[in-house]
Amino acid sequence: MTTSSPTDAFLDVRDLSVTFKTEDGLVRAVQNLSFSVERGKTLAVVGESGSGKSVTSQAIMGLHKGTSAQVTGEIWFDGDELVKLSADQMRAYRGKRISMIFQDPLSSLHPYYRIGDQIIEAYRMHHKVSKRDARARTIEMLARVGIPNPNRRVDDYPHQFSGGMRQRAMIAMALICDPDLIIADEPTTALDVTVQAQILELIKDLQSEFNSAVIIITHDLGVVAETADDVVVMYGGSCVEQGSVRDVFYRPRMPYTWGLLASMPRMDRDRKGRLDPIPGSPPSLINLPNGCVFHPRCAYAGQVADGLCGVTKPGLSSVGAGHSARCHLDNAQKDQIWDLQIRPTL
Repeated sequence: MTTSSPTDAFLDVRDLSVTFKTEDGLVRAVQNLSFSVERGKTLAVVGESGSGKSVTSQAIMGLHKGTSAQVTGEIWFDGDELVKLSADQMRAYRGKRISMIFQDPLSSLHPYYRIGDQIIEAYRMHHKVSKRDARARTIEMLARVGIPNPNRRVDDYPHQFSGGMRQRAMIAMALICDPDLIIADEPTTALDVTVQAQILELIKDLQSEFNSAVIIITHDLGVVAETADDVVVMYGGSCVEQGSVRDVFYRPRMPYTWGLLASMPRMDRDRKGRLDPIPGSPPSLINLPNGCVFHPRCAYAGQVADGLCGVTKPGLSSVGAGHSARCHLDNAQKDQIWDLQIRPTL
């Protein structure tokens, strides 16, 4: 196995594609995706349901190994390439060096086992310690994620925890081995606003303590603004825009990103118009449209000559330092649309 990454990034995903064979056809869940994350930094991966966000995170975790999924490309993690590893080799990374906070803790935690026993098992899988020592470590971790009376609650079952407390327990399980990379898949879904803020602040605090790299999978741009350094916007299995939070929020260069921003409520300014949802529905990953994957829903495809949007898929082109977008509109058109039509309505 080669032990030299093509870049200096801590996590470097290169040309990642994930496909699934089904009776209805080939599902192209992720196509030619590339991004990187540094230690101590947070990357947000955003997009509607079915855009390929969770499939990407599962590929990084190696959860597609041993399934019918076909994974190509490269995933470099601290100098090691993960795609080529076997399922057994990947288990040494999963949980210890790369951990995941899943979307629904109630379905991720086993209902028949105590919370503490499940976290203890996760810890002992990677550390040769006694059950007593693992229990002490678990109680310590439950206290650090803000669960009251951890000496008692460690013996409770998942149904005895509230939604917010279950999510805290999942975070404790994900962080008990001090991982270098944390993947949080919709970590605040179904939680009320106050608990959401607490969970996000907890992840930020623990990231700072462990100097971990963090990937947050979300469709909530408010979460992105609060937590992330950089953003990857996905649509139809492809990255359609990526850059810093500041670039993507204040100078976006792709109509899909404009649509996401226009549909997001803002509390920091008086809005001049109503929230406008993106018309239409995301494409089937079995029958993706020709050309630009977003063009059937794009209000600006008609401004590109020769119907190019429906024929040729645009490349992910640089639109500034560290900022790229996948769109056939030229920069002058993008500037005019953003400055005169989109930004004044936000």
